[in-house]
Amino acid sequence: MTELYKEEEKITKSYDWKLMKRLLKYAKPYWILLVISILLLLLITGLELLNPFLIKVTIDDYINGYKKDFIQLPVEYQDQLDGVLVGNSYYTKLEDIDDNKLTLKNNYPIVNLKKSDESYFIEYKDSSILSKRISNEDYMKFRKSDITGLDKIAMLFALVIFINFLLSYIQIYILNYTSQRIIFNIREELFNHIQSLSIRYFDNNPIGRLVTRVTNDTETLNEMYTSVLVNLFKDFFLLGGIMIVMIQIDTQLALLSFSLVPLIIIVSVFFRKYIREIYRLSRLQLAKINSSLNENISGMQTIQLFKKESKFFKNFDNLNKEYLNIQKKEIKYFAIYRPSIEVLRSLGMALLIYFGGGKAISGIIEFGVLYLFINYLQRFFEPILDLTEKYNILQSAMASSERIFQILDLDDKIENIDKPIVLKEIEGRIEFKNVWFAYNDKDWVLKDINFTIEPGQSIAIVGATGAGKTSIINLITRFYDIQKGEILIDGINIKNFDKKSLRKHVGVVLQDVFIFTGTIKDNIKLNSNLSDKSIIE
Repeated sequence: MTELYKEEEKITKSYDWKLMKRLLKYAKPYWILLVISILLLLLITGLELLNPFLIKVTIDDYINGYKKDFIQLPVEYQDQLDGVLVGNSYYTKLEDIDDNKLTLKNNYPIVNLKKSDESYFIEYKDSSILSKRISNEDYMKFRKSDITGLDKIAMLFALVIFINFLLSYIQIYILNYTSQRIIFNIREELFNHIQSLSIRYFDNNPIGRLVTRVTNDTETLNEMYTSVLVNLFKDFFLLGGIMIVMIQIDTQLALLSFSLVPLIIIVSVFFRKYIREIYRLSRLQLAKINSSLNENISGMQTIQLFKKESKFFKNFDNLNKEYLNIQKKEIKYFAIYRPSIEVLRSLGMALLIYFGGGKAISGIIEFGVLYLFINYLQRFFEPILDLTEKYNILQSAMASSERIFQILDLDDKIENIDKPIVLKEIEGRIEFKNVWFAYNDKDWVLKDINFTIEPGQSIAIVGATGAGKTSIINLITRFYDIQKGEILIDGINIKNFDKKSLRKHVGVVLQDVFIFTGTIKDNIKLNSNLSDKSIIE
């Protein structure tokens, strides 16, 4: 098993509090912005819950306002109460009568409006009084306050939408800005740490893996910060707000609506249990595919030279098929989970419509209340249905963070001593005294090597491939530390020198020419303050 997917196999937890705690430390410098973002989410959630409530008020108080009871009063009451003057009577809504005028309810008739075909009637609660037909104009007088209320609700609704848009824009901007700053810091810390690692580490780790850590894995963390962590607060605010409002309006109907929640929790727990193992296998198999691709593409010249294309393709095909089978299992679990939640939601909706509709027909609750409960129940299930997506993101983030921290926790560095010597001038006397060196601490490349190179002396080191010629150069520049012996420059052990100043005084002509991104001029000026004139010359 290659190192590329050994590290993937270690990652088995979907959630690790230690990792999360470490990730949250990167957010600490931006805690004020995160708190602002969470507070904005609280306001946004409140506004989102306000819209259905406004519609409920519109339905019950204005659209169905004519169904409310009125009290028929003498005309002289029009200066004391808000109402409608129709003929020789003054009508005001019964619910608008305050406690000081309760006697009016006993002394004057209670009426409501009825519609039959295209005609409107005032119908008396006292069945001994005949209904009275009114004109369309008089009917519109009764509805005038409802129309005024509709206008106010419409303006308030538009204002809520605008404020919600504005707050959402600010919240999304702050959250994404904060997340990008956090990921920027993680990415810089990671790259800076990689630069400080010894060359030995790069010998044992594919470049593609390190590139993936700095780019893809950090981007996965960005998705976690923006899509999971802060939005979890919104989900809790939404669920809590819905439960509080529904219980306040009708406790019995609210408890009926939430009766299936325990079953949903059980389904979600079982889903989490099985999908976690499938997800781990999927990541492991994908790592095997990446490892195979890395080895095959890197060794393509050798593969083609020995005409082994079909053999390696078959190996890759087997890995790919196994990955496909794992993905099928993952798809199956998701295909079961989401429809299961949808069925439970539909069942809960059916119960609500059946019992809530019965209450509405019986007049126990108004139709607007039933609408509000249906709307809130739909919203209640949205965070639960999003659980699958958030769970995937969280799992990926945990895996990515563990891989990132595995690198950050590495101490594979060649350190300077506490007070290193900074080389300013060098004579150039090089001594190898009883030097033993191995790349893997087992197979010795250099065994008890002794030689001295005097200043100004030119020498040639000749040997077979793998004899240690390049290793000697790497040891002089201290890319590696020896296991035994000493390497001296001008009589001083190179471990006492500052690494940067040492390497600045050693000129190495590389076997493989490497050109950095940029112009030829940029490459010539690399680590040098050459003038443009000197470059041209």
